[in-house]
Parts: sequence; structure tokens; C-alpha cells
Amino acid sequence: MEPAAVQSIHLYPVKAFQGLTADAAAVEPWGLAGDRRWALIDAGGKVVTQREQPRLALAAAEPLAGGGLRLSAAGRPAVTVEVPEPSGTVPVNIFGQKVEAVPAAAAAHAWCAAYLDQDVRLVHLDDPATRRPVDPDYALPGETVSFADGYPLLVTTSASLDALNSLMAEGRHAAEGPLPMNRFRPSVVVRGTEAWAEDEWARVSIGEVVLRVARTCGRCVVTTTDQGTAARGREPLYTLARHRRFDGGLIFGQNVVPLTRGTVRVGDPVRVLERGGVGRKQERERERADRRSVGRVGR
Repeated sequence: MEPAAVQSIHLYPVKAFQGLTADAAAVEPWGLAGDRRWALIDAGGKVVTQREQPRLALAAAEPLAGGGLRLSAAGRPAVTVEVPEPSGTVPVNIFGQKVEAVPAAAAAHAWCAAYLDQDVRLVHLDDPATRRPVDPDYALPGETVSFADGYPLLVTTSASLDALNSLMAEGRHAAEGPLPMNRFRPSVVVRGTEAWAEDEWARVSIGEVVLRVARTCGRCVVTTTDQGTAARGREPLYTLARHRRFDGGLIFGQNVVPLTRGTVRVGDPVRVLERGGVGRKQERERERADRRSVGRVGR
């Protein structure tokens, strides 16, 4: 088997919009540079994602010099958005966490509202170093995150996707597969590992950057959304529920937090510096599930 290395790098300038691929990306304490510094909020200040609006998968955000954006979607004129001056903030509710962010110009709000046919505003996270702490149950002191769901980066492996697609091919909704990796909206995809090897990672290096694994990534309905059409299906949640249910979640990928700054590049070596208990805990859960299954058969 080839050594583990970075297969691809992905950025999402606006949370829930289309992702971009990159050959390299700077790693900041709160995530990849330029990743999810923008998000949409509804009239009540709650962040809007593909969970509620799958059509966001079809909206594009092109980064511009200086941190601005060019928003576009099929059949609509594009709009340019400048980074707003931090003259005032609005409250943002992201999964129950209260954060302050700076609203964009009215033209940006109007474009997004017309696209979704919903009263939404575009906001910018002006100070990711202080605005939003990582969940304290899984964080080290001082760790923060952008508008990502909960953690600075998500790492997945191509071998695990291959294994998942093989399981799907044997299941009830085989016609929906195979699924591409973009269903899982990762930050970094790693090649050259065994399937589910990432379950055992506690601390890894990607090129010059060291990261710690905070927790496994429990998957949601966004993974059932075709990122090219916005249509929804049953997979991969149907198969994950049968084969990857751990800690009360349907697991695919690892949420990681940078311990050092640097740049990650496609082709960078990925090394496991420390192995943790996540995989062993999952093995124990599988063993308990097997024993329960045997008991039911015996009855």
C-alpha cells in the first residue's frame, strides 16, 4: 500500500455553499484560511444550512482578493460582496451557540434572499480567534472555530469511502451509490490508509501541521443531499445506521483541531503520531452489539 498522503483539500467560503478544491491551504487555529468565514442567517439570527435549504449546494462563492466574494448561481446575475467594516455586529445562533458577526451589505442580503425565497442575511466572522469557542467538552483552552459545524477541520479517507460504498452496494438502496466524497464536505481527504484507520487516530501530522483528533464526526441529512442537483435520497445514512453507529451518532470522518500553524498541500505525507481510544471504544460497542444479537437469536 502507498504511504498515507493528502489526496485533496476542500474549502467552503460560505457555509453550506458549494465547496472549492485547492492544491494547498494555510492552516489557522480555527480552520483552513478562507474556510467558512461567511454564513447565512434567518430573520431570527439562526444559521441557515443545507439541512433546511438543500439548494444552497448549487450556490457558488468565489473568493476575491482582500477576503470578499463573488456569489453566483445558475440563472441569476452574480453579485460581488466586500468584507464589511466591523462597525457593528449582529447576534448569530449556530446550533444553539451565540456568536457575534458582522452583516454584509444590503445587496448581498438581497441576492441570497431572492435565491432562497427566504428572508436571510449574509454575515462575516470578523474575528475567528475570539468569537466562537470549540465545544468545551472536546476543546483545549483557547480553541476556536469558524462557521464550520463544530470543529476547525474534518478529515476523511478515501479507503473508508470505498468501504462504505461497498456496504451500500449490498443494501436496500444500492441504486443510490456509489457516492462521491463531496457528500461529506471534508476539509482534507487522505489516501493510502486502511478503511476506517482514522478511527484510531488521536494526533496526526499533515505535512508540517500537527493536529489533534477532537472527536468522531456524526453525520446528518446533508450527506443525503446530491451536491450537484440538491436532490435528497436515503444514503449514506441508511447504511451508516447499520454499520457505523457509535456514541449515538452515524460516524464518518474525524473532527480535528490544529495544534500548529502551517500549510497543507496535496501529496503531503500523513503520519499518525498518537493513537487513541476511539477505535477501541467502537470495537467494544460492536462486541456488545454482537452479544445482544446472539442473545436474541438464542431466545
